[in-house]
Amino acid sequence: MSDDAVFEFLHSELINYIISQNEGKSKEGKDEDLSNIEYIGFSTGYRIIERLTKEMPRFKDELDTMKFICTDFWSALYKKQIDNLRTNHQGVYVLQDNSFRFLTKLSSGKQYLEVAPRFVAFTCGIIRGSLANLGIGCLVTAEVQNMPSCKFHIQVQRT
Repeated sequence: MSDDAVFEFLHSELINYIISQNEGKSKEGKDEDLSNIEYIGFSTGYRIIERLTKEMPRFKDELDTMKFICTDFWSALYKKQIDNLRTNHQGVYVLQDNSFRFLTKLSSGKQYLEVAPRFVAFTCGIIRGSLANLGIGCLVTAEVQNMPSCKFHIQVQRT
């Protein structure tokens, strides 16, 4: 249980530190903040997936990999599985978490929707980094319409 608190505290302090470094900046500066947070998440996800899949056989296909991300990977990080996985079978996946861990501490009202991207950018990076390490290049975006629910949109980049 203490690991959970440390993870949440570290995430919160990471967000506060990066945002405080760039207070008073324009919209471009705020976008750069999100980019920095996402990059830290990318490098974190890249390393975490190595440890989680070290003893596992290779995944059969892309969908099998996404199922692993939604179950085992998400459980290792957030202590629960993704609530919903949808795909169009053409490289677009939507992962929905109805009680996203980093948003549950915020009010469930609409007043915090504008700051929600700060709290999901790290996880977008984690997903992108983990999939990159597994050989799947992708673009990951998050959508927060109702707090604390979050949808992660994954667009696989075909080569």
